[in-house]
Parts: sequence; structure tokens; C-alpha cells
Amino acid sequence: MDSCVVPLRHGGLSLVQTTDFFYPLVDDPYMMGRIACANVLSDLYAMGITECDNMLMLLSVSQKMSEQDRERVMPLMIRGFRDAAEEGGTSVTGGQTVVNPWIIIGGVASVVCQPNEFIMPDSAVPGDVLVLTKPLGTQVAVNAHQWLDQPERWNKIKLVVSKEEVEQAYQEAMFSMATLNRTAAGLMHRFQAHAATDVTGFGLLGHARNLATMQRAEVAFVIHNLPIIAKMAAISKAYGNIFNLLGGTSSETSGGLLVSLPREQAARFCAEVKGQGSGGGAWIIGIVEKGERGARIIDKPRIIEVQPRGTAAANQENSSSTSPAPGDTLS
Repeated sequence: MDSCVVPLRHGGLSLVQTTDFFYPLVDDPYMMGRIACANVLSDLYAMGITECDNMLMLLSVSQKMSEQDRERVMPLMIRGFRDAAEEGGTSVTGGQTVVNPWIIIGGVASVVCQPNEFIMPDSAVPGDVLVLTKPLGTQVAVNAHQWLDQPERWNKIKLVVSKEEVEQAYQEAMFSMATLNRTAAGLMHRFQAHAATDVTGFGLLGHARNLATMQRAEVAFVIHNLPIIAKMAAISKAYGNIFNLLGGTSSETSGGLLVSLPREQAARFCAEVKGQGSGGGAWIIGIVEKGERGARIIDKPRIIEVQPRGTAAANQENSSSTSPAPGDTLS
């Protein structure tokens, strides 16, 4: 599971706790702090938990940095982490800082819950619909942005994407990763979600498989649609599919929630995620059928090009519905 659930000795309460950390992947130290905090909190949100009682920050300062760089960069990372925690209704009360060859940032999130405050990720049933609350392609976007300064690599993708499109995709990936999954977590209760996980390092398919193995019923997840940041599928293909983005194993950082919902609730869940203005979206991407607790992506999935926010294409897209009706989406 994404978080540990530890029954406490008093009053039928449980401690739900998670930890995570990783290396910086964007240029902006402040945004990196926000992304790290969002990534830690997302494990709680994947269980439908919207409140966090306490956070700790884990920070590694690189011994290769000059003292001047440390004084400029590290406070920005710390401020970004704390600001995201405050947005999530919690605070950072401590942590650990060490000197290391690499910069590392992460944290611990803890909450004491009543049983009705969290949703165990084990109740998907045949007939459910799978929803994803953030687009895929963050790893591709971050790498493509780095390749702008690497002619040998840029030359492999410049025929399918412009530098402006790469910059827009990078900004979209950065803001998507920094967006909390808190809105979707709250809506999981309202729309009777049966199970969920957050999509991170194992990619969409990896996490779908992990979630499928947790189910009490004999089910399988079948993914038909892949919402991907615009142009990232083309970049992945042009570079030789090294990310395996369409195969579902491209790593994501602070990705969306993959939620199993009753079919009649899925479209309204998607509309509510968008309507509450969290900055993201939600897409119906697949179905739950009877099976042997596995997951797969169909041979020719439908690619949903998600336009970066603020672009003319995104504004036009926002004037239409968030997601097609389930029957249309999965045909």
C-alpha cells in the first residue's frame, strides 16, 4: 500500500504514515520543494485521507555546492516544501538535514484517523471504471527540457516538437507535479471510491498492477486511454521509446491518483475534480473486469493530448467537457 496503517491502542484509532524522498528534477528550487511535499502527501491522499497532522522534512545538502549556492538554494527548497504543507492544511515540525554527495529532498507525513477517514485500497469490483487525475509524461517533459542544451539529443526530437512546446510542456509538468491530490482524495469519499493509488516511480502500469494485486475480488484492470502532456508521446517515440511512455512504465513524479470508482459515479467525479479548480483534470482511462489480479494496457490505446495550461489550445479544451461519457471513452 502507499501508506502504513497502524492500529493504535486507544479508541479505535489508526496511525497512517508514509515517507518518500528523491533527487531534484526541475531547475527551480522553490518548485522542487513544493513537488517533494506534494509527493509525500500524495500517499495519504491515495487512501482518501485529506488531513495530515504532522510533517517532517528530510534534506540532504550536496557537499559539492559552494557555501553561496547552499545559502541561495536550500532555503528556497525548504520554503517550497513548507508552503505546500501549509496549502495541505498541515505544518512541518522538524526533520533531518545531512551533508551528502547529492541533493536529496523528501519527508514524512503522519495522521491519526478514525476508520471512516480512510479508504483501504482493496475493494474494486468488476464493472468499476478507472480514473486518472493527472496527465502522464512528466519524465519525458523534464528530460526534453534538459535536451534543449544538448544538441545531439535535441536533434533526435526537433522534427516532432518545437522549443516553445518543450518549454510549455516542462512548465505544465512542473506545476502538475506541485499540485496536491487533496481535492481528488476528498471526492473519493463522496463518490464511493473502491480503491486507489498514486502514480509515481513505477509508471501507470506498474502502479495499476500493484493495486490490482491488493484487491479482495478476482479482478483485472484494463486501460484503454492514456492522457499525456501534449507532444510527449511524439517525443518518446522519436527518441526510440526509451521511456516506454505508451507501455505504461515511464516513471512519474508526484503523479495523479488512479481511482477505481462505480461506473455511474466516474463522469461526475471527473467533472468535480475539474470544477473545484485544483488546476488539474481527471480522465476515465479504463475498466475493471473479472480476472486474476493483474493489469494491462490494450494494444492501441487512445492518446489524449493534454494541452499545457495557459495555452490557447488548453483554453479551448477547458470550454468543453472534462471527460467523455464512460460508454464513449471505453468503446
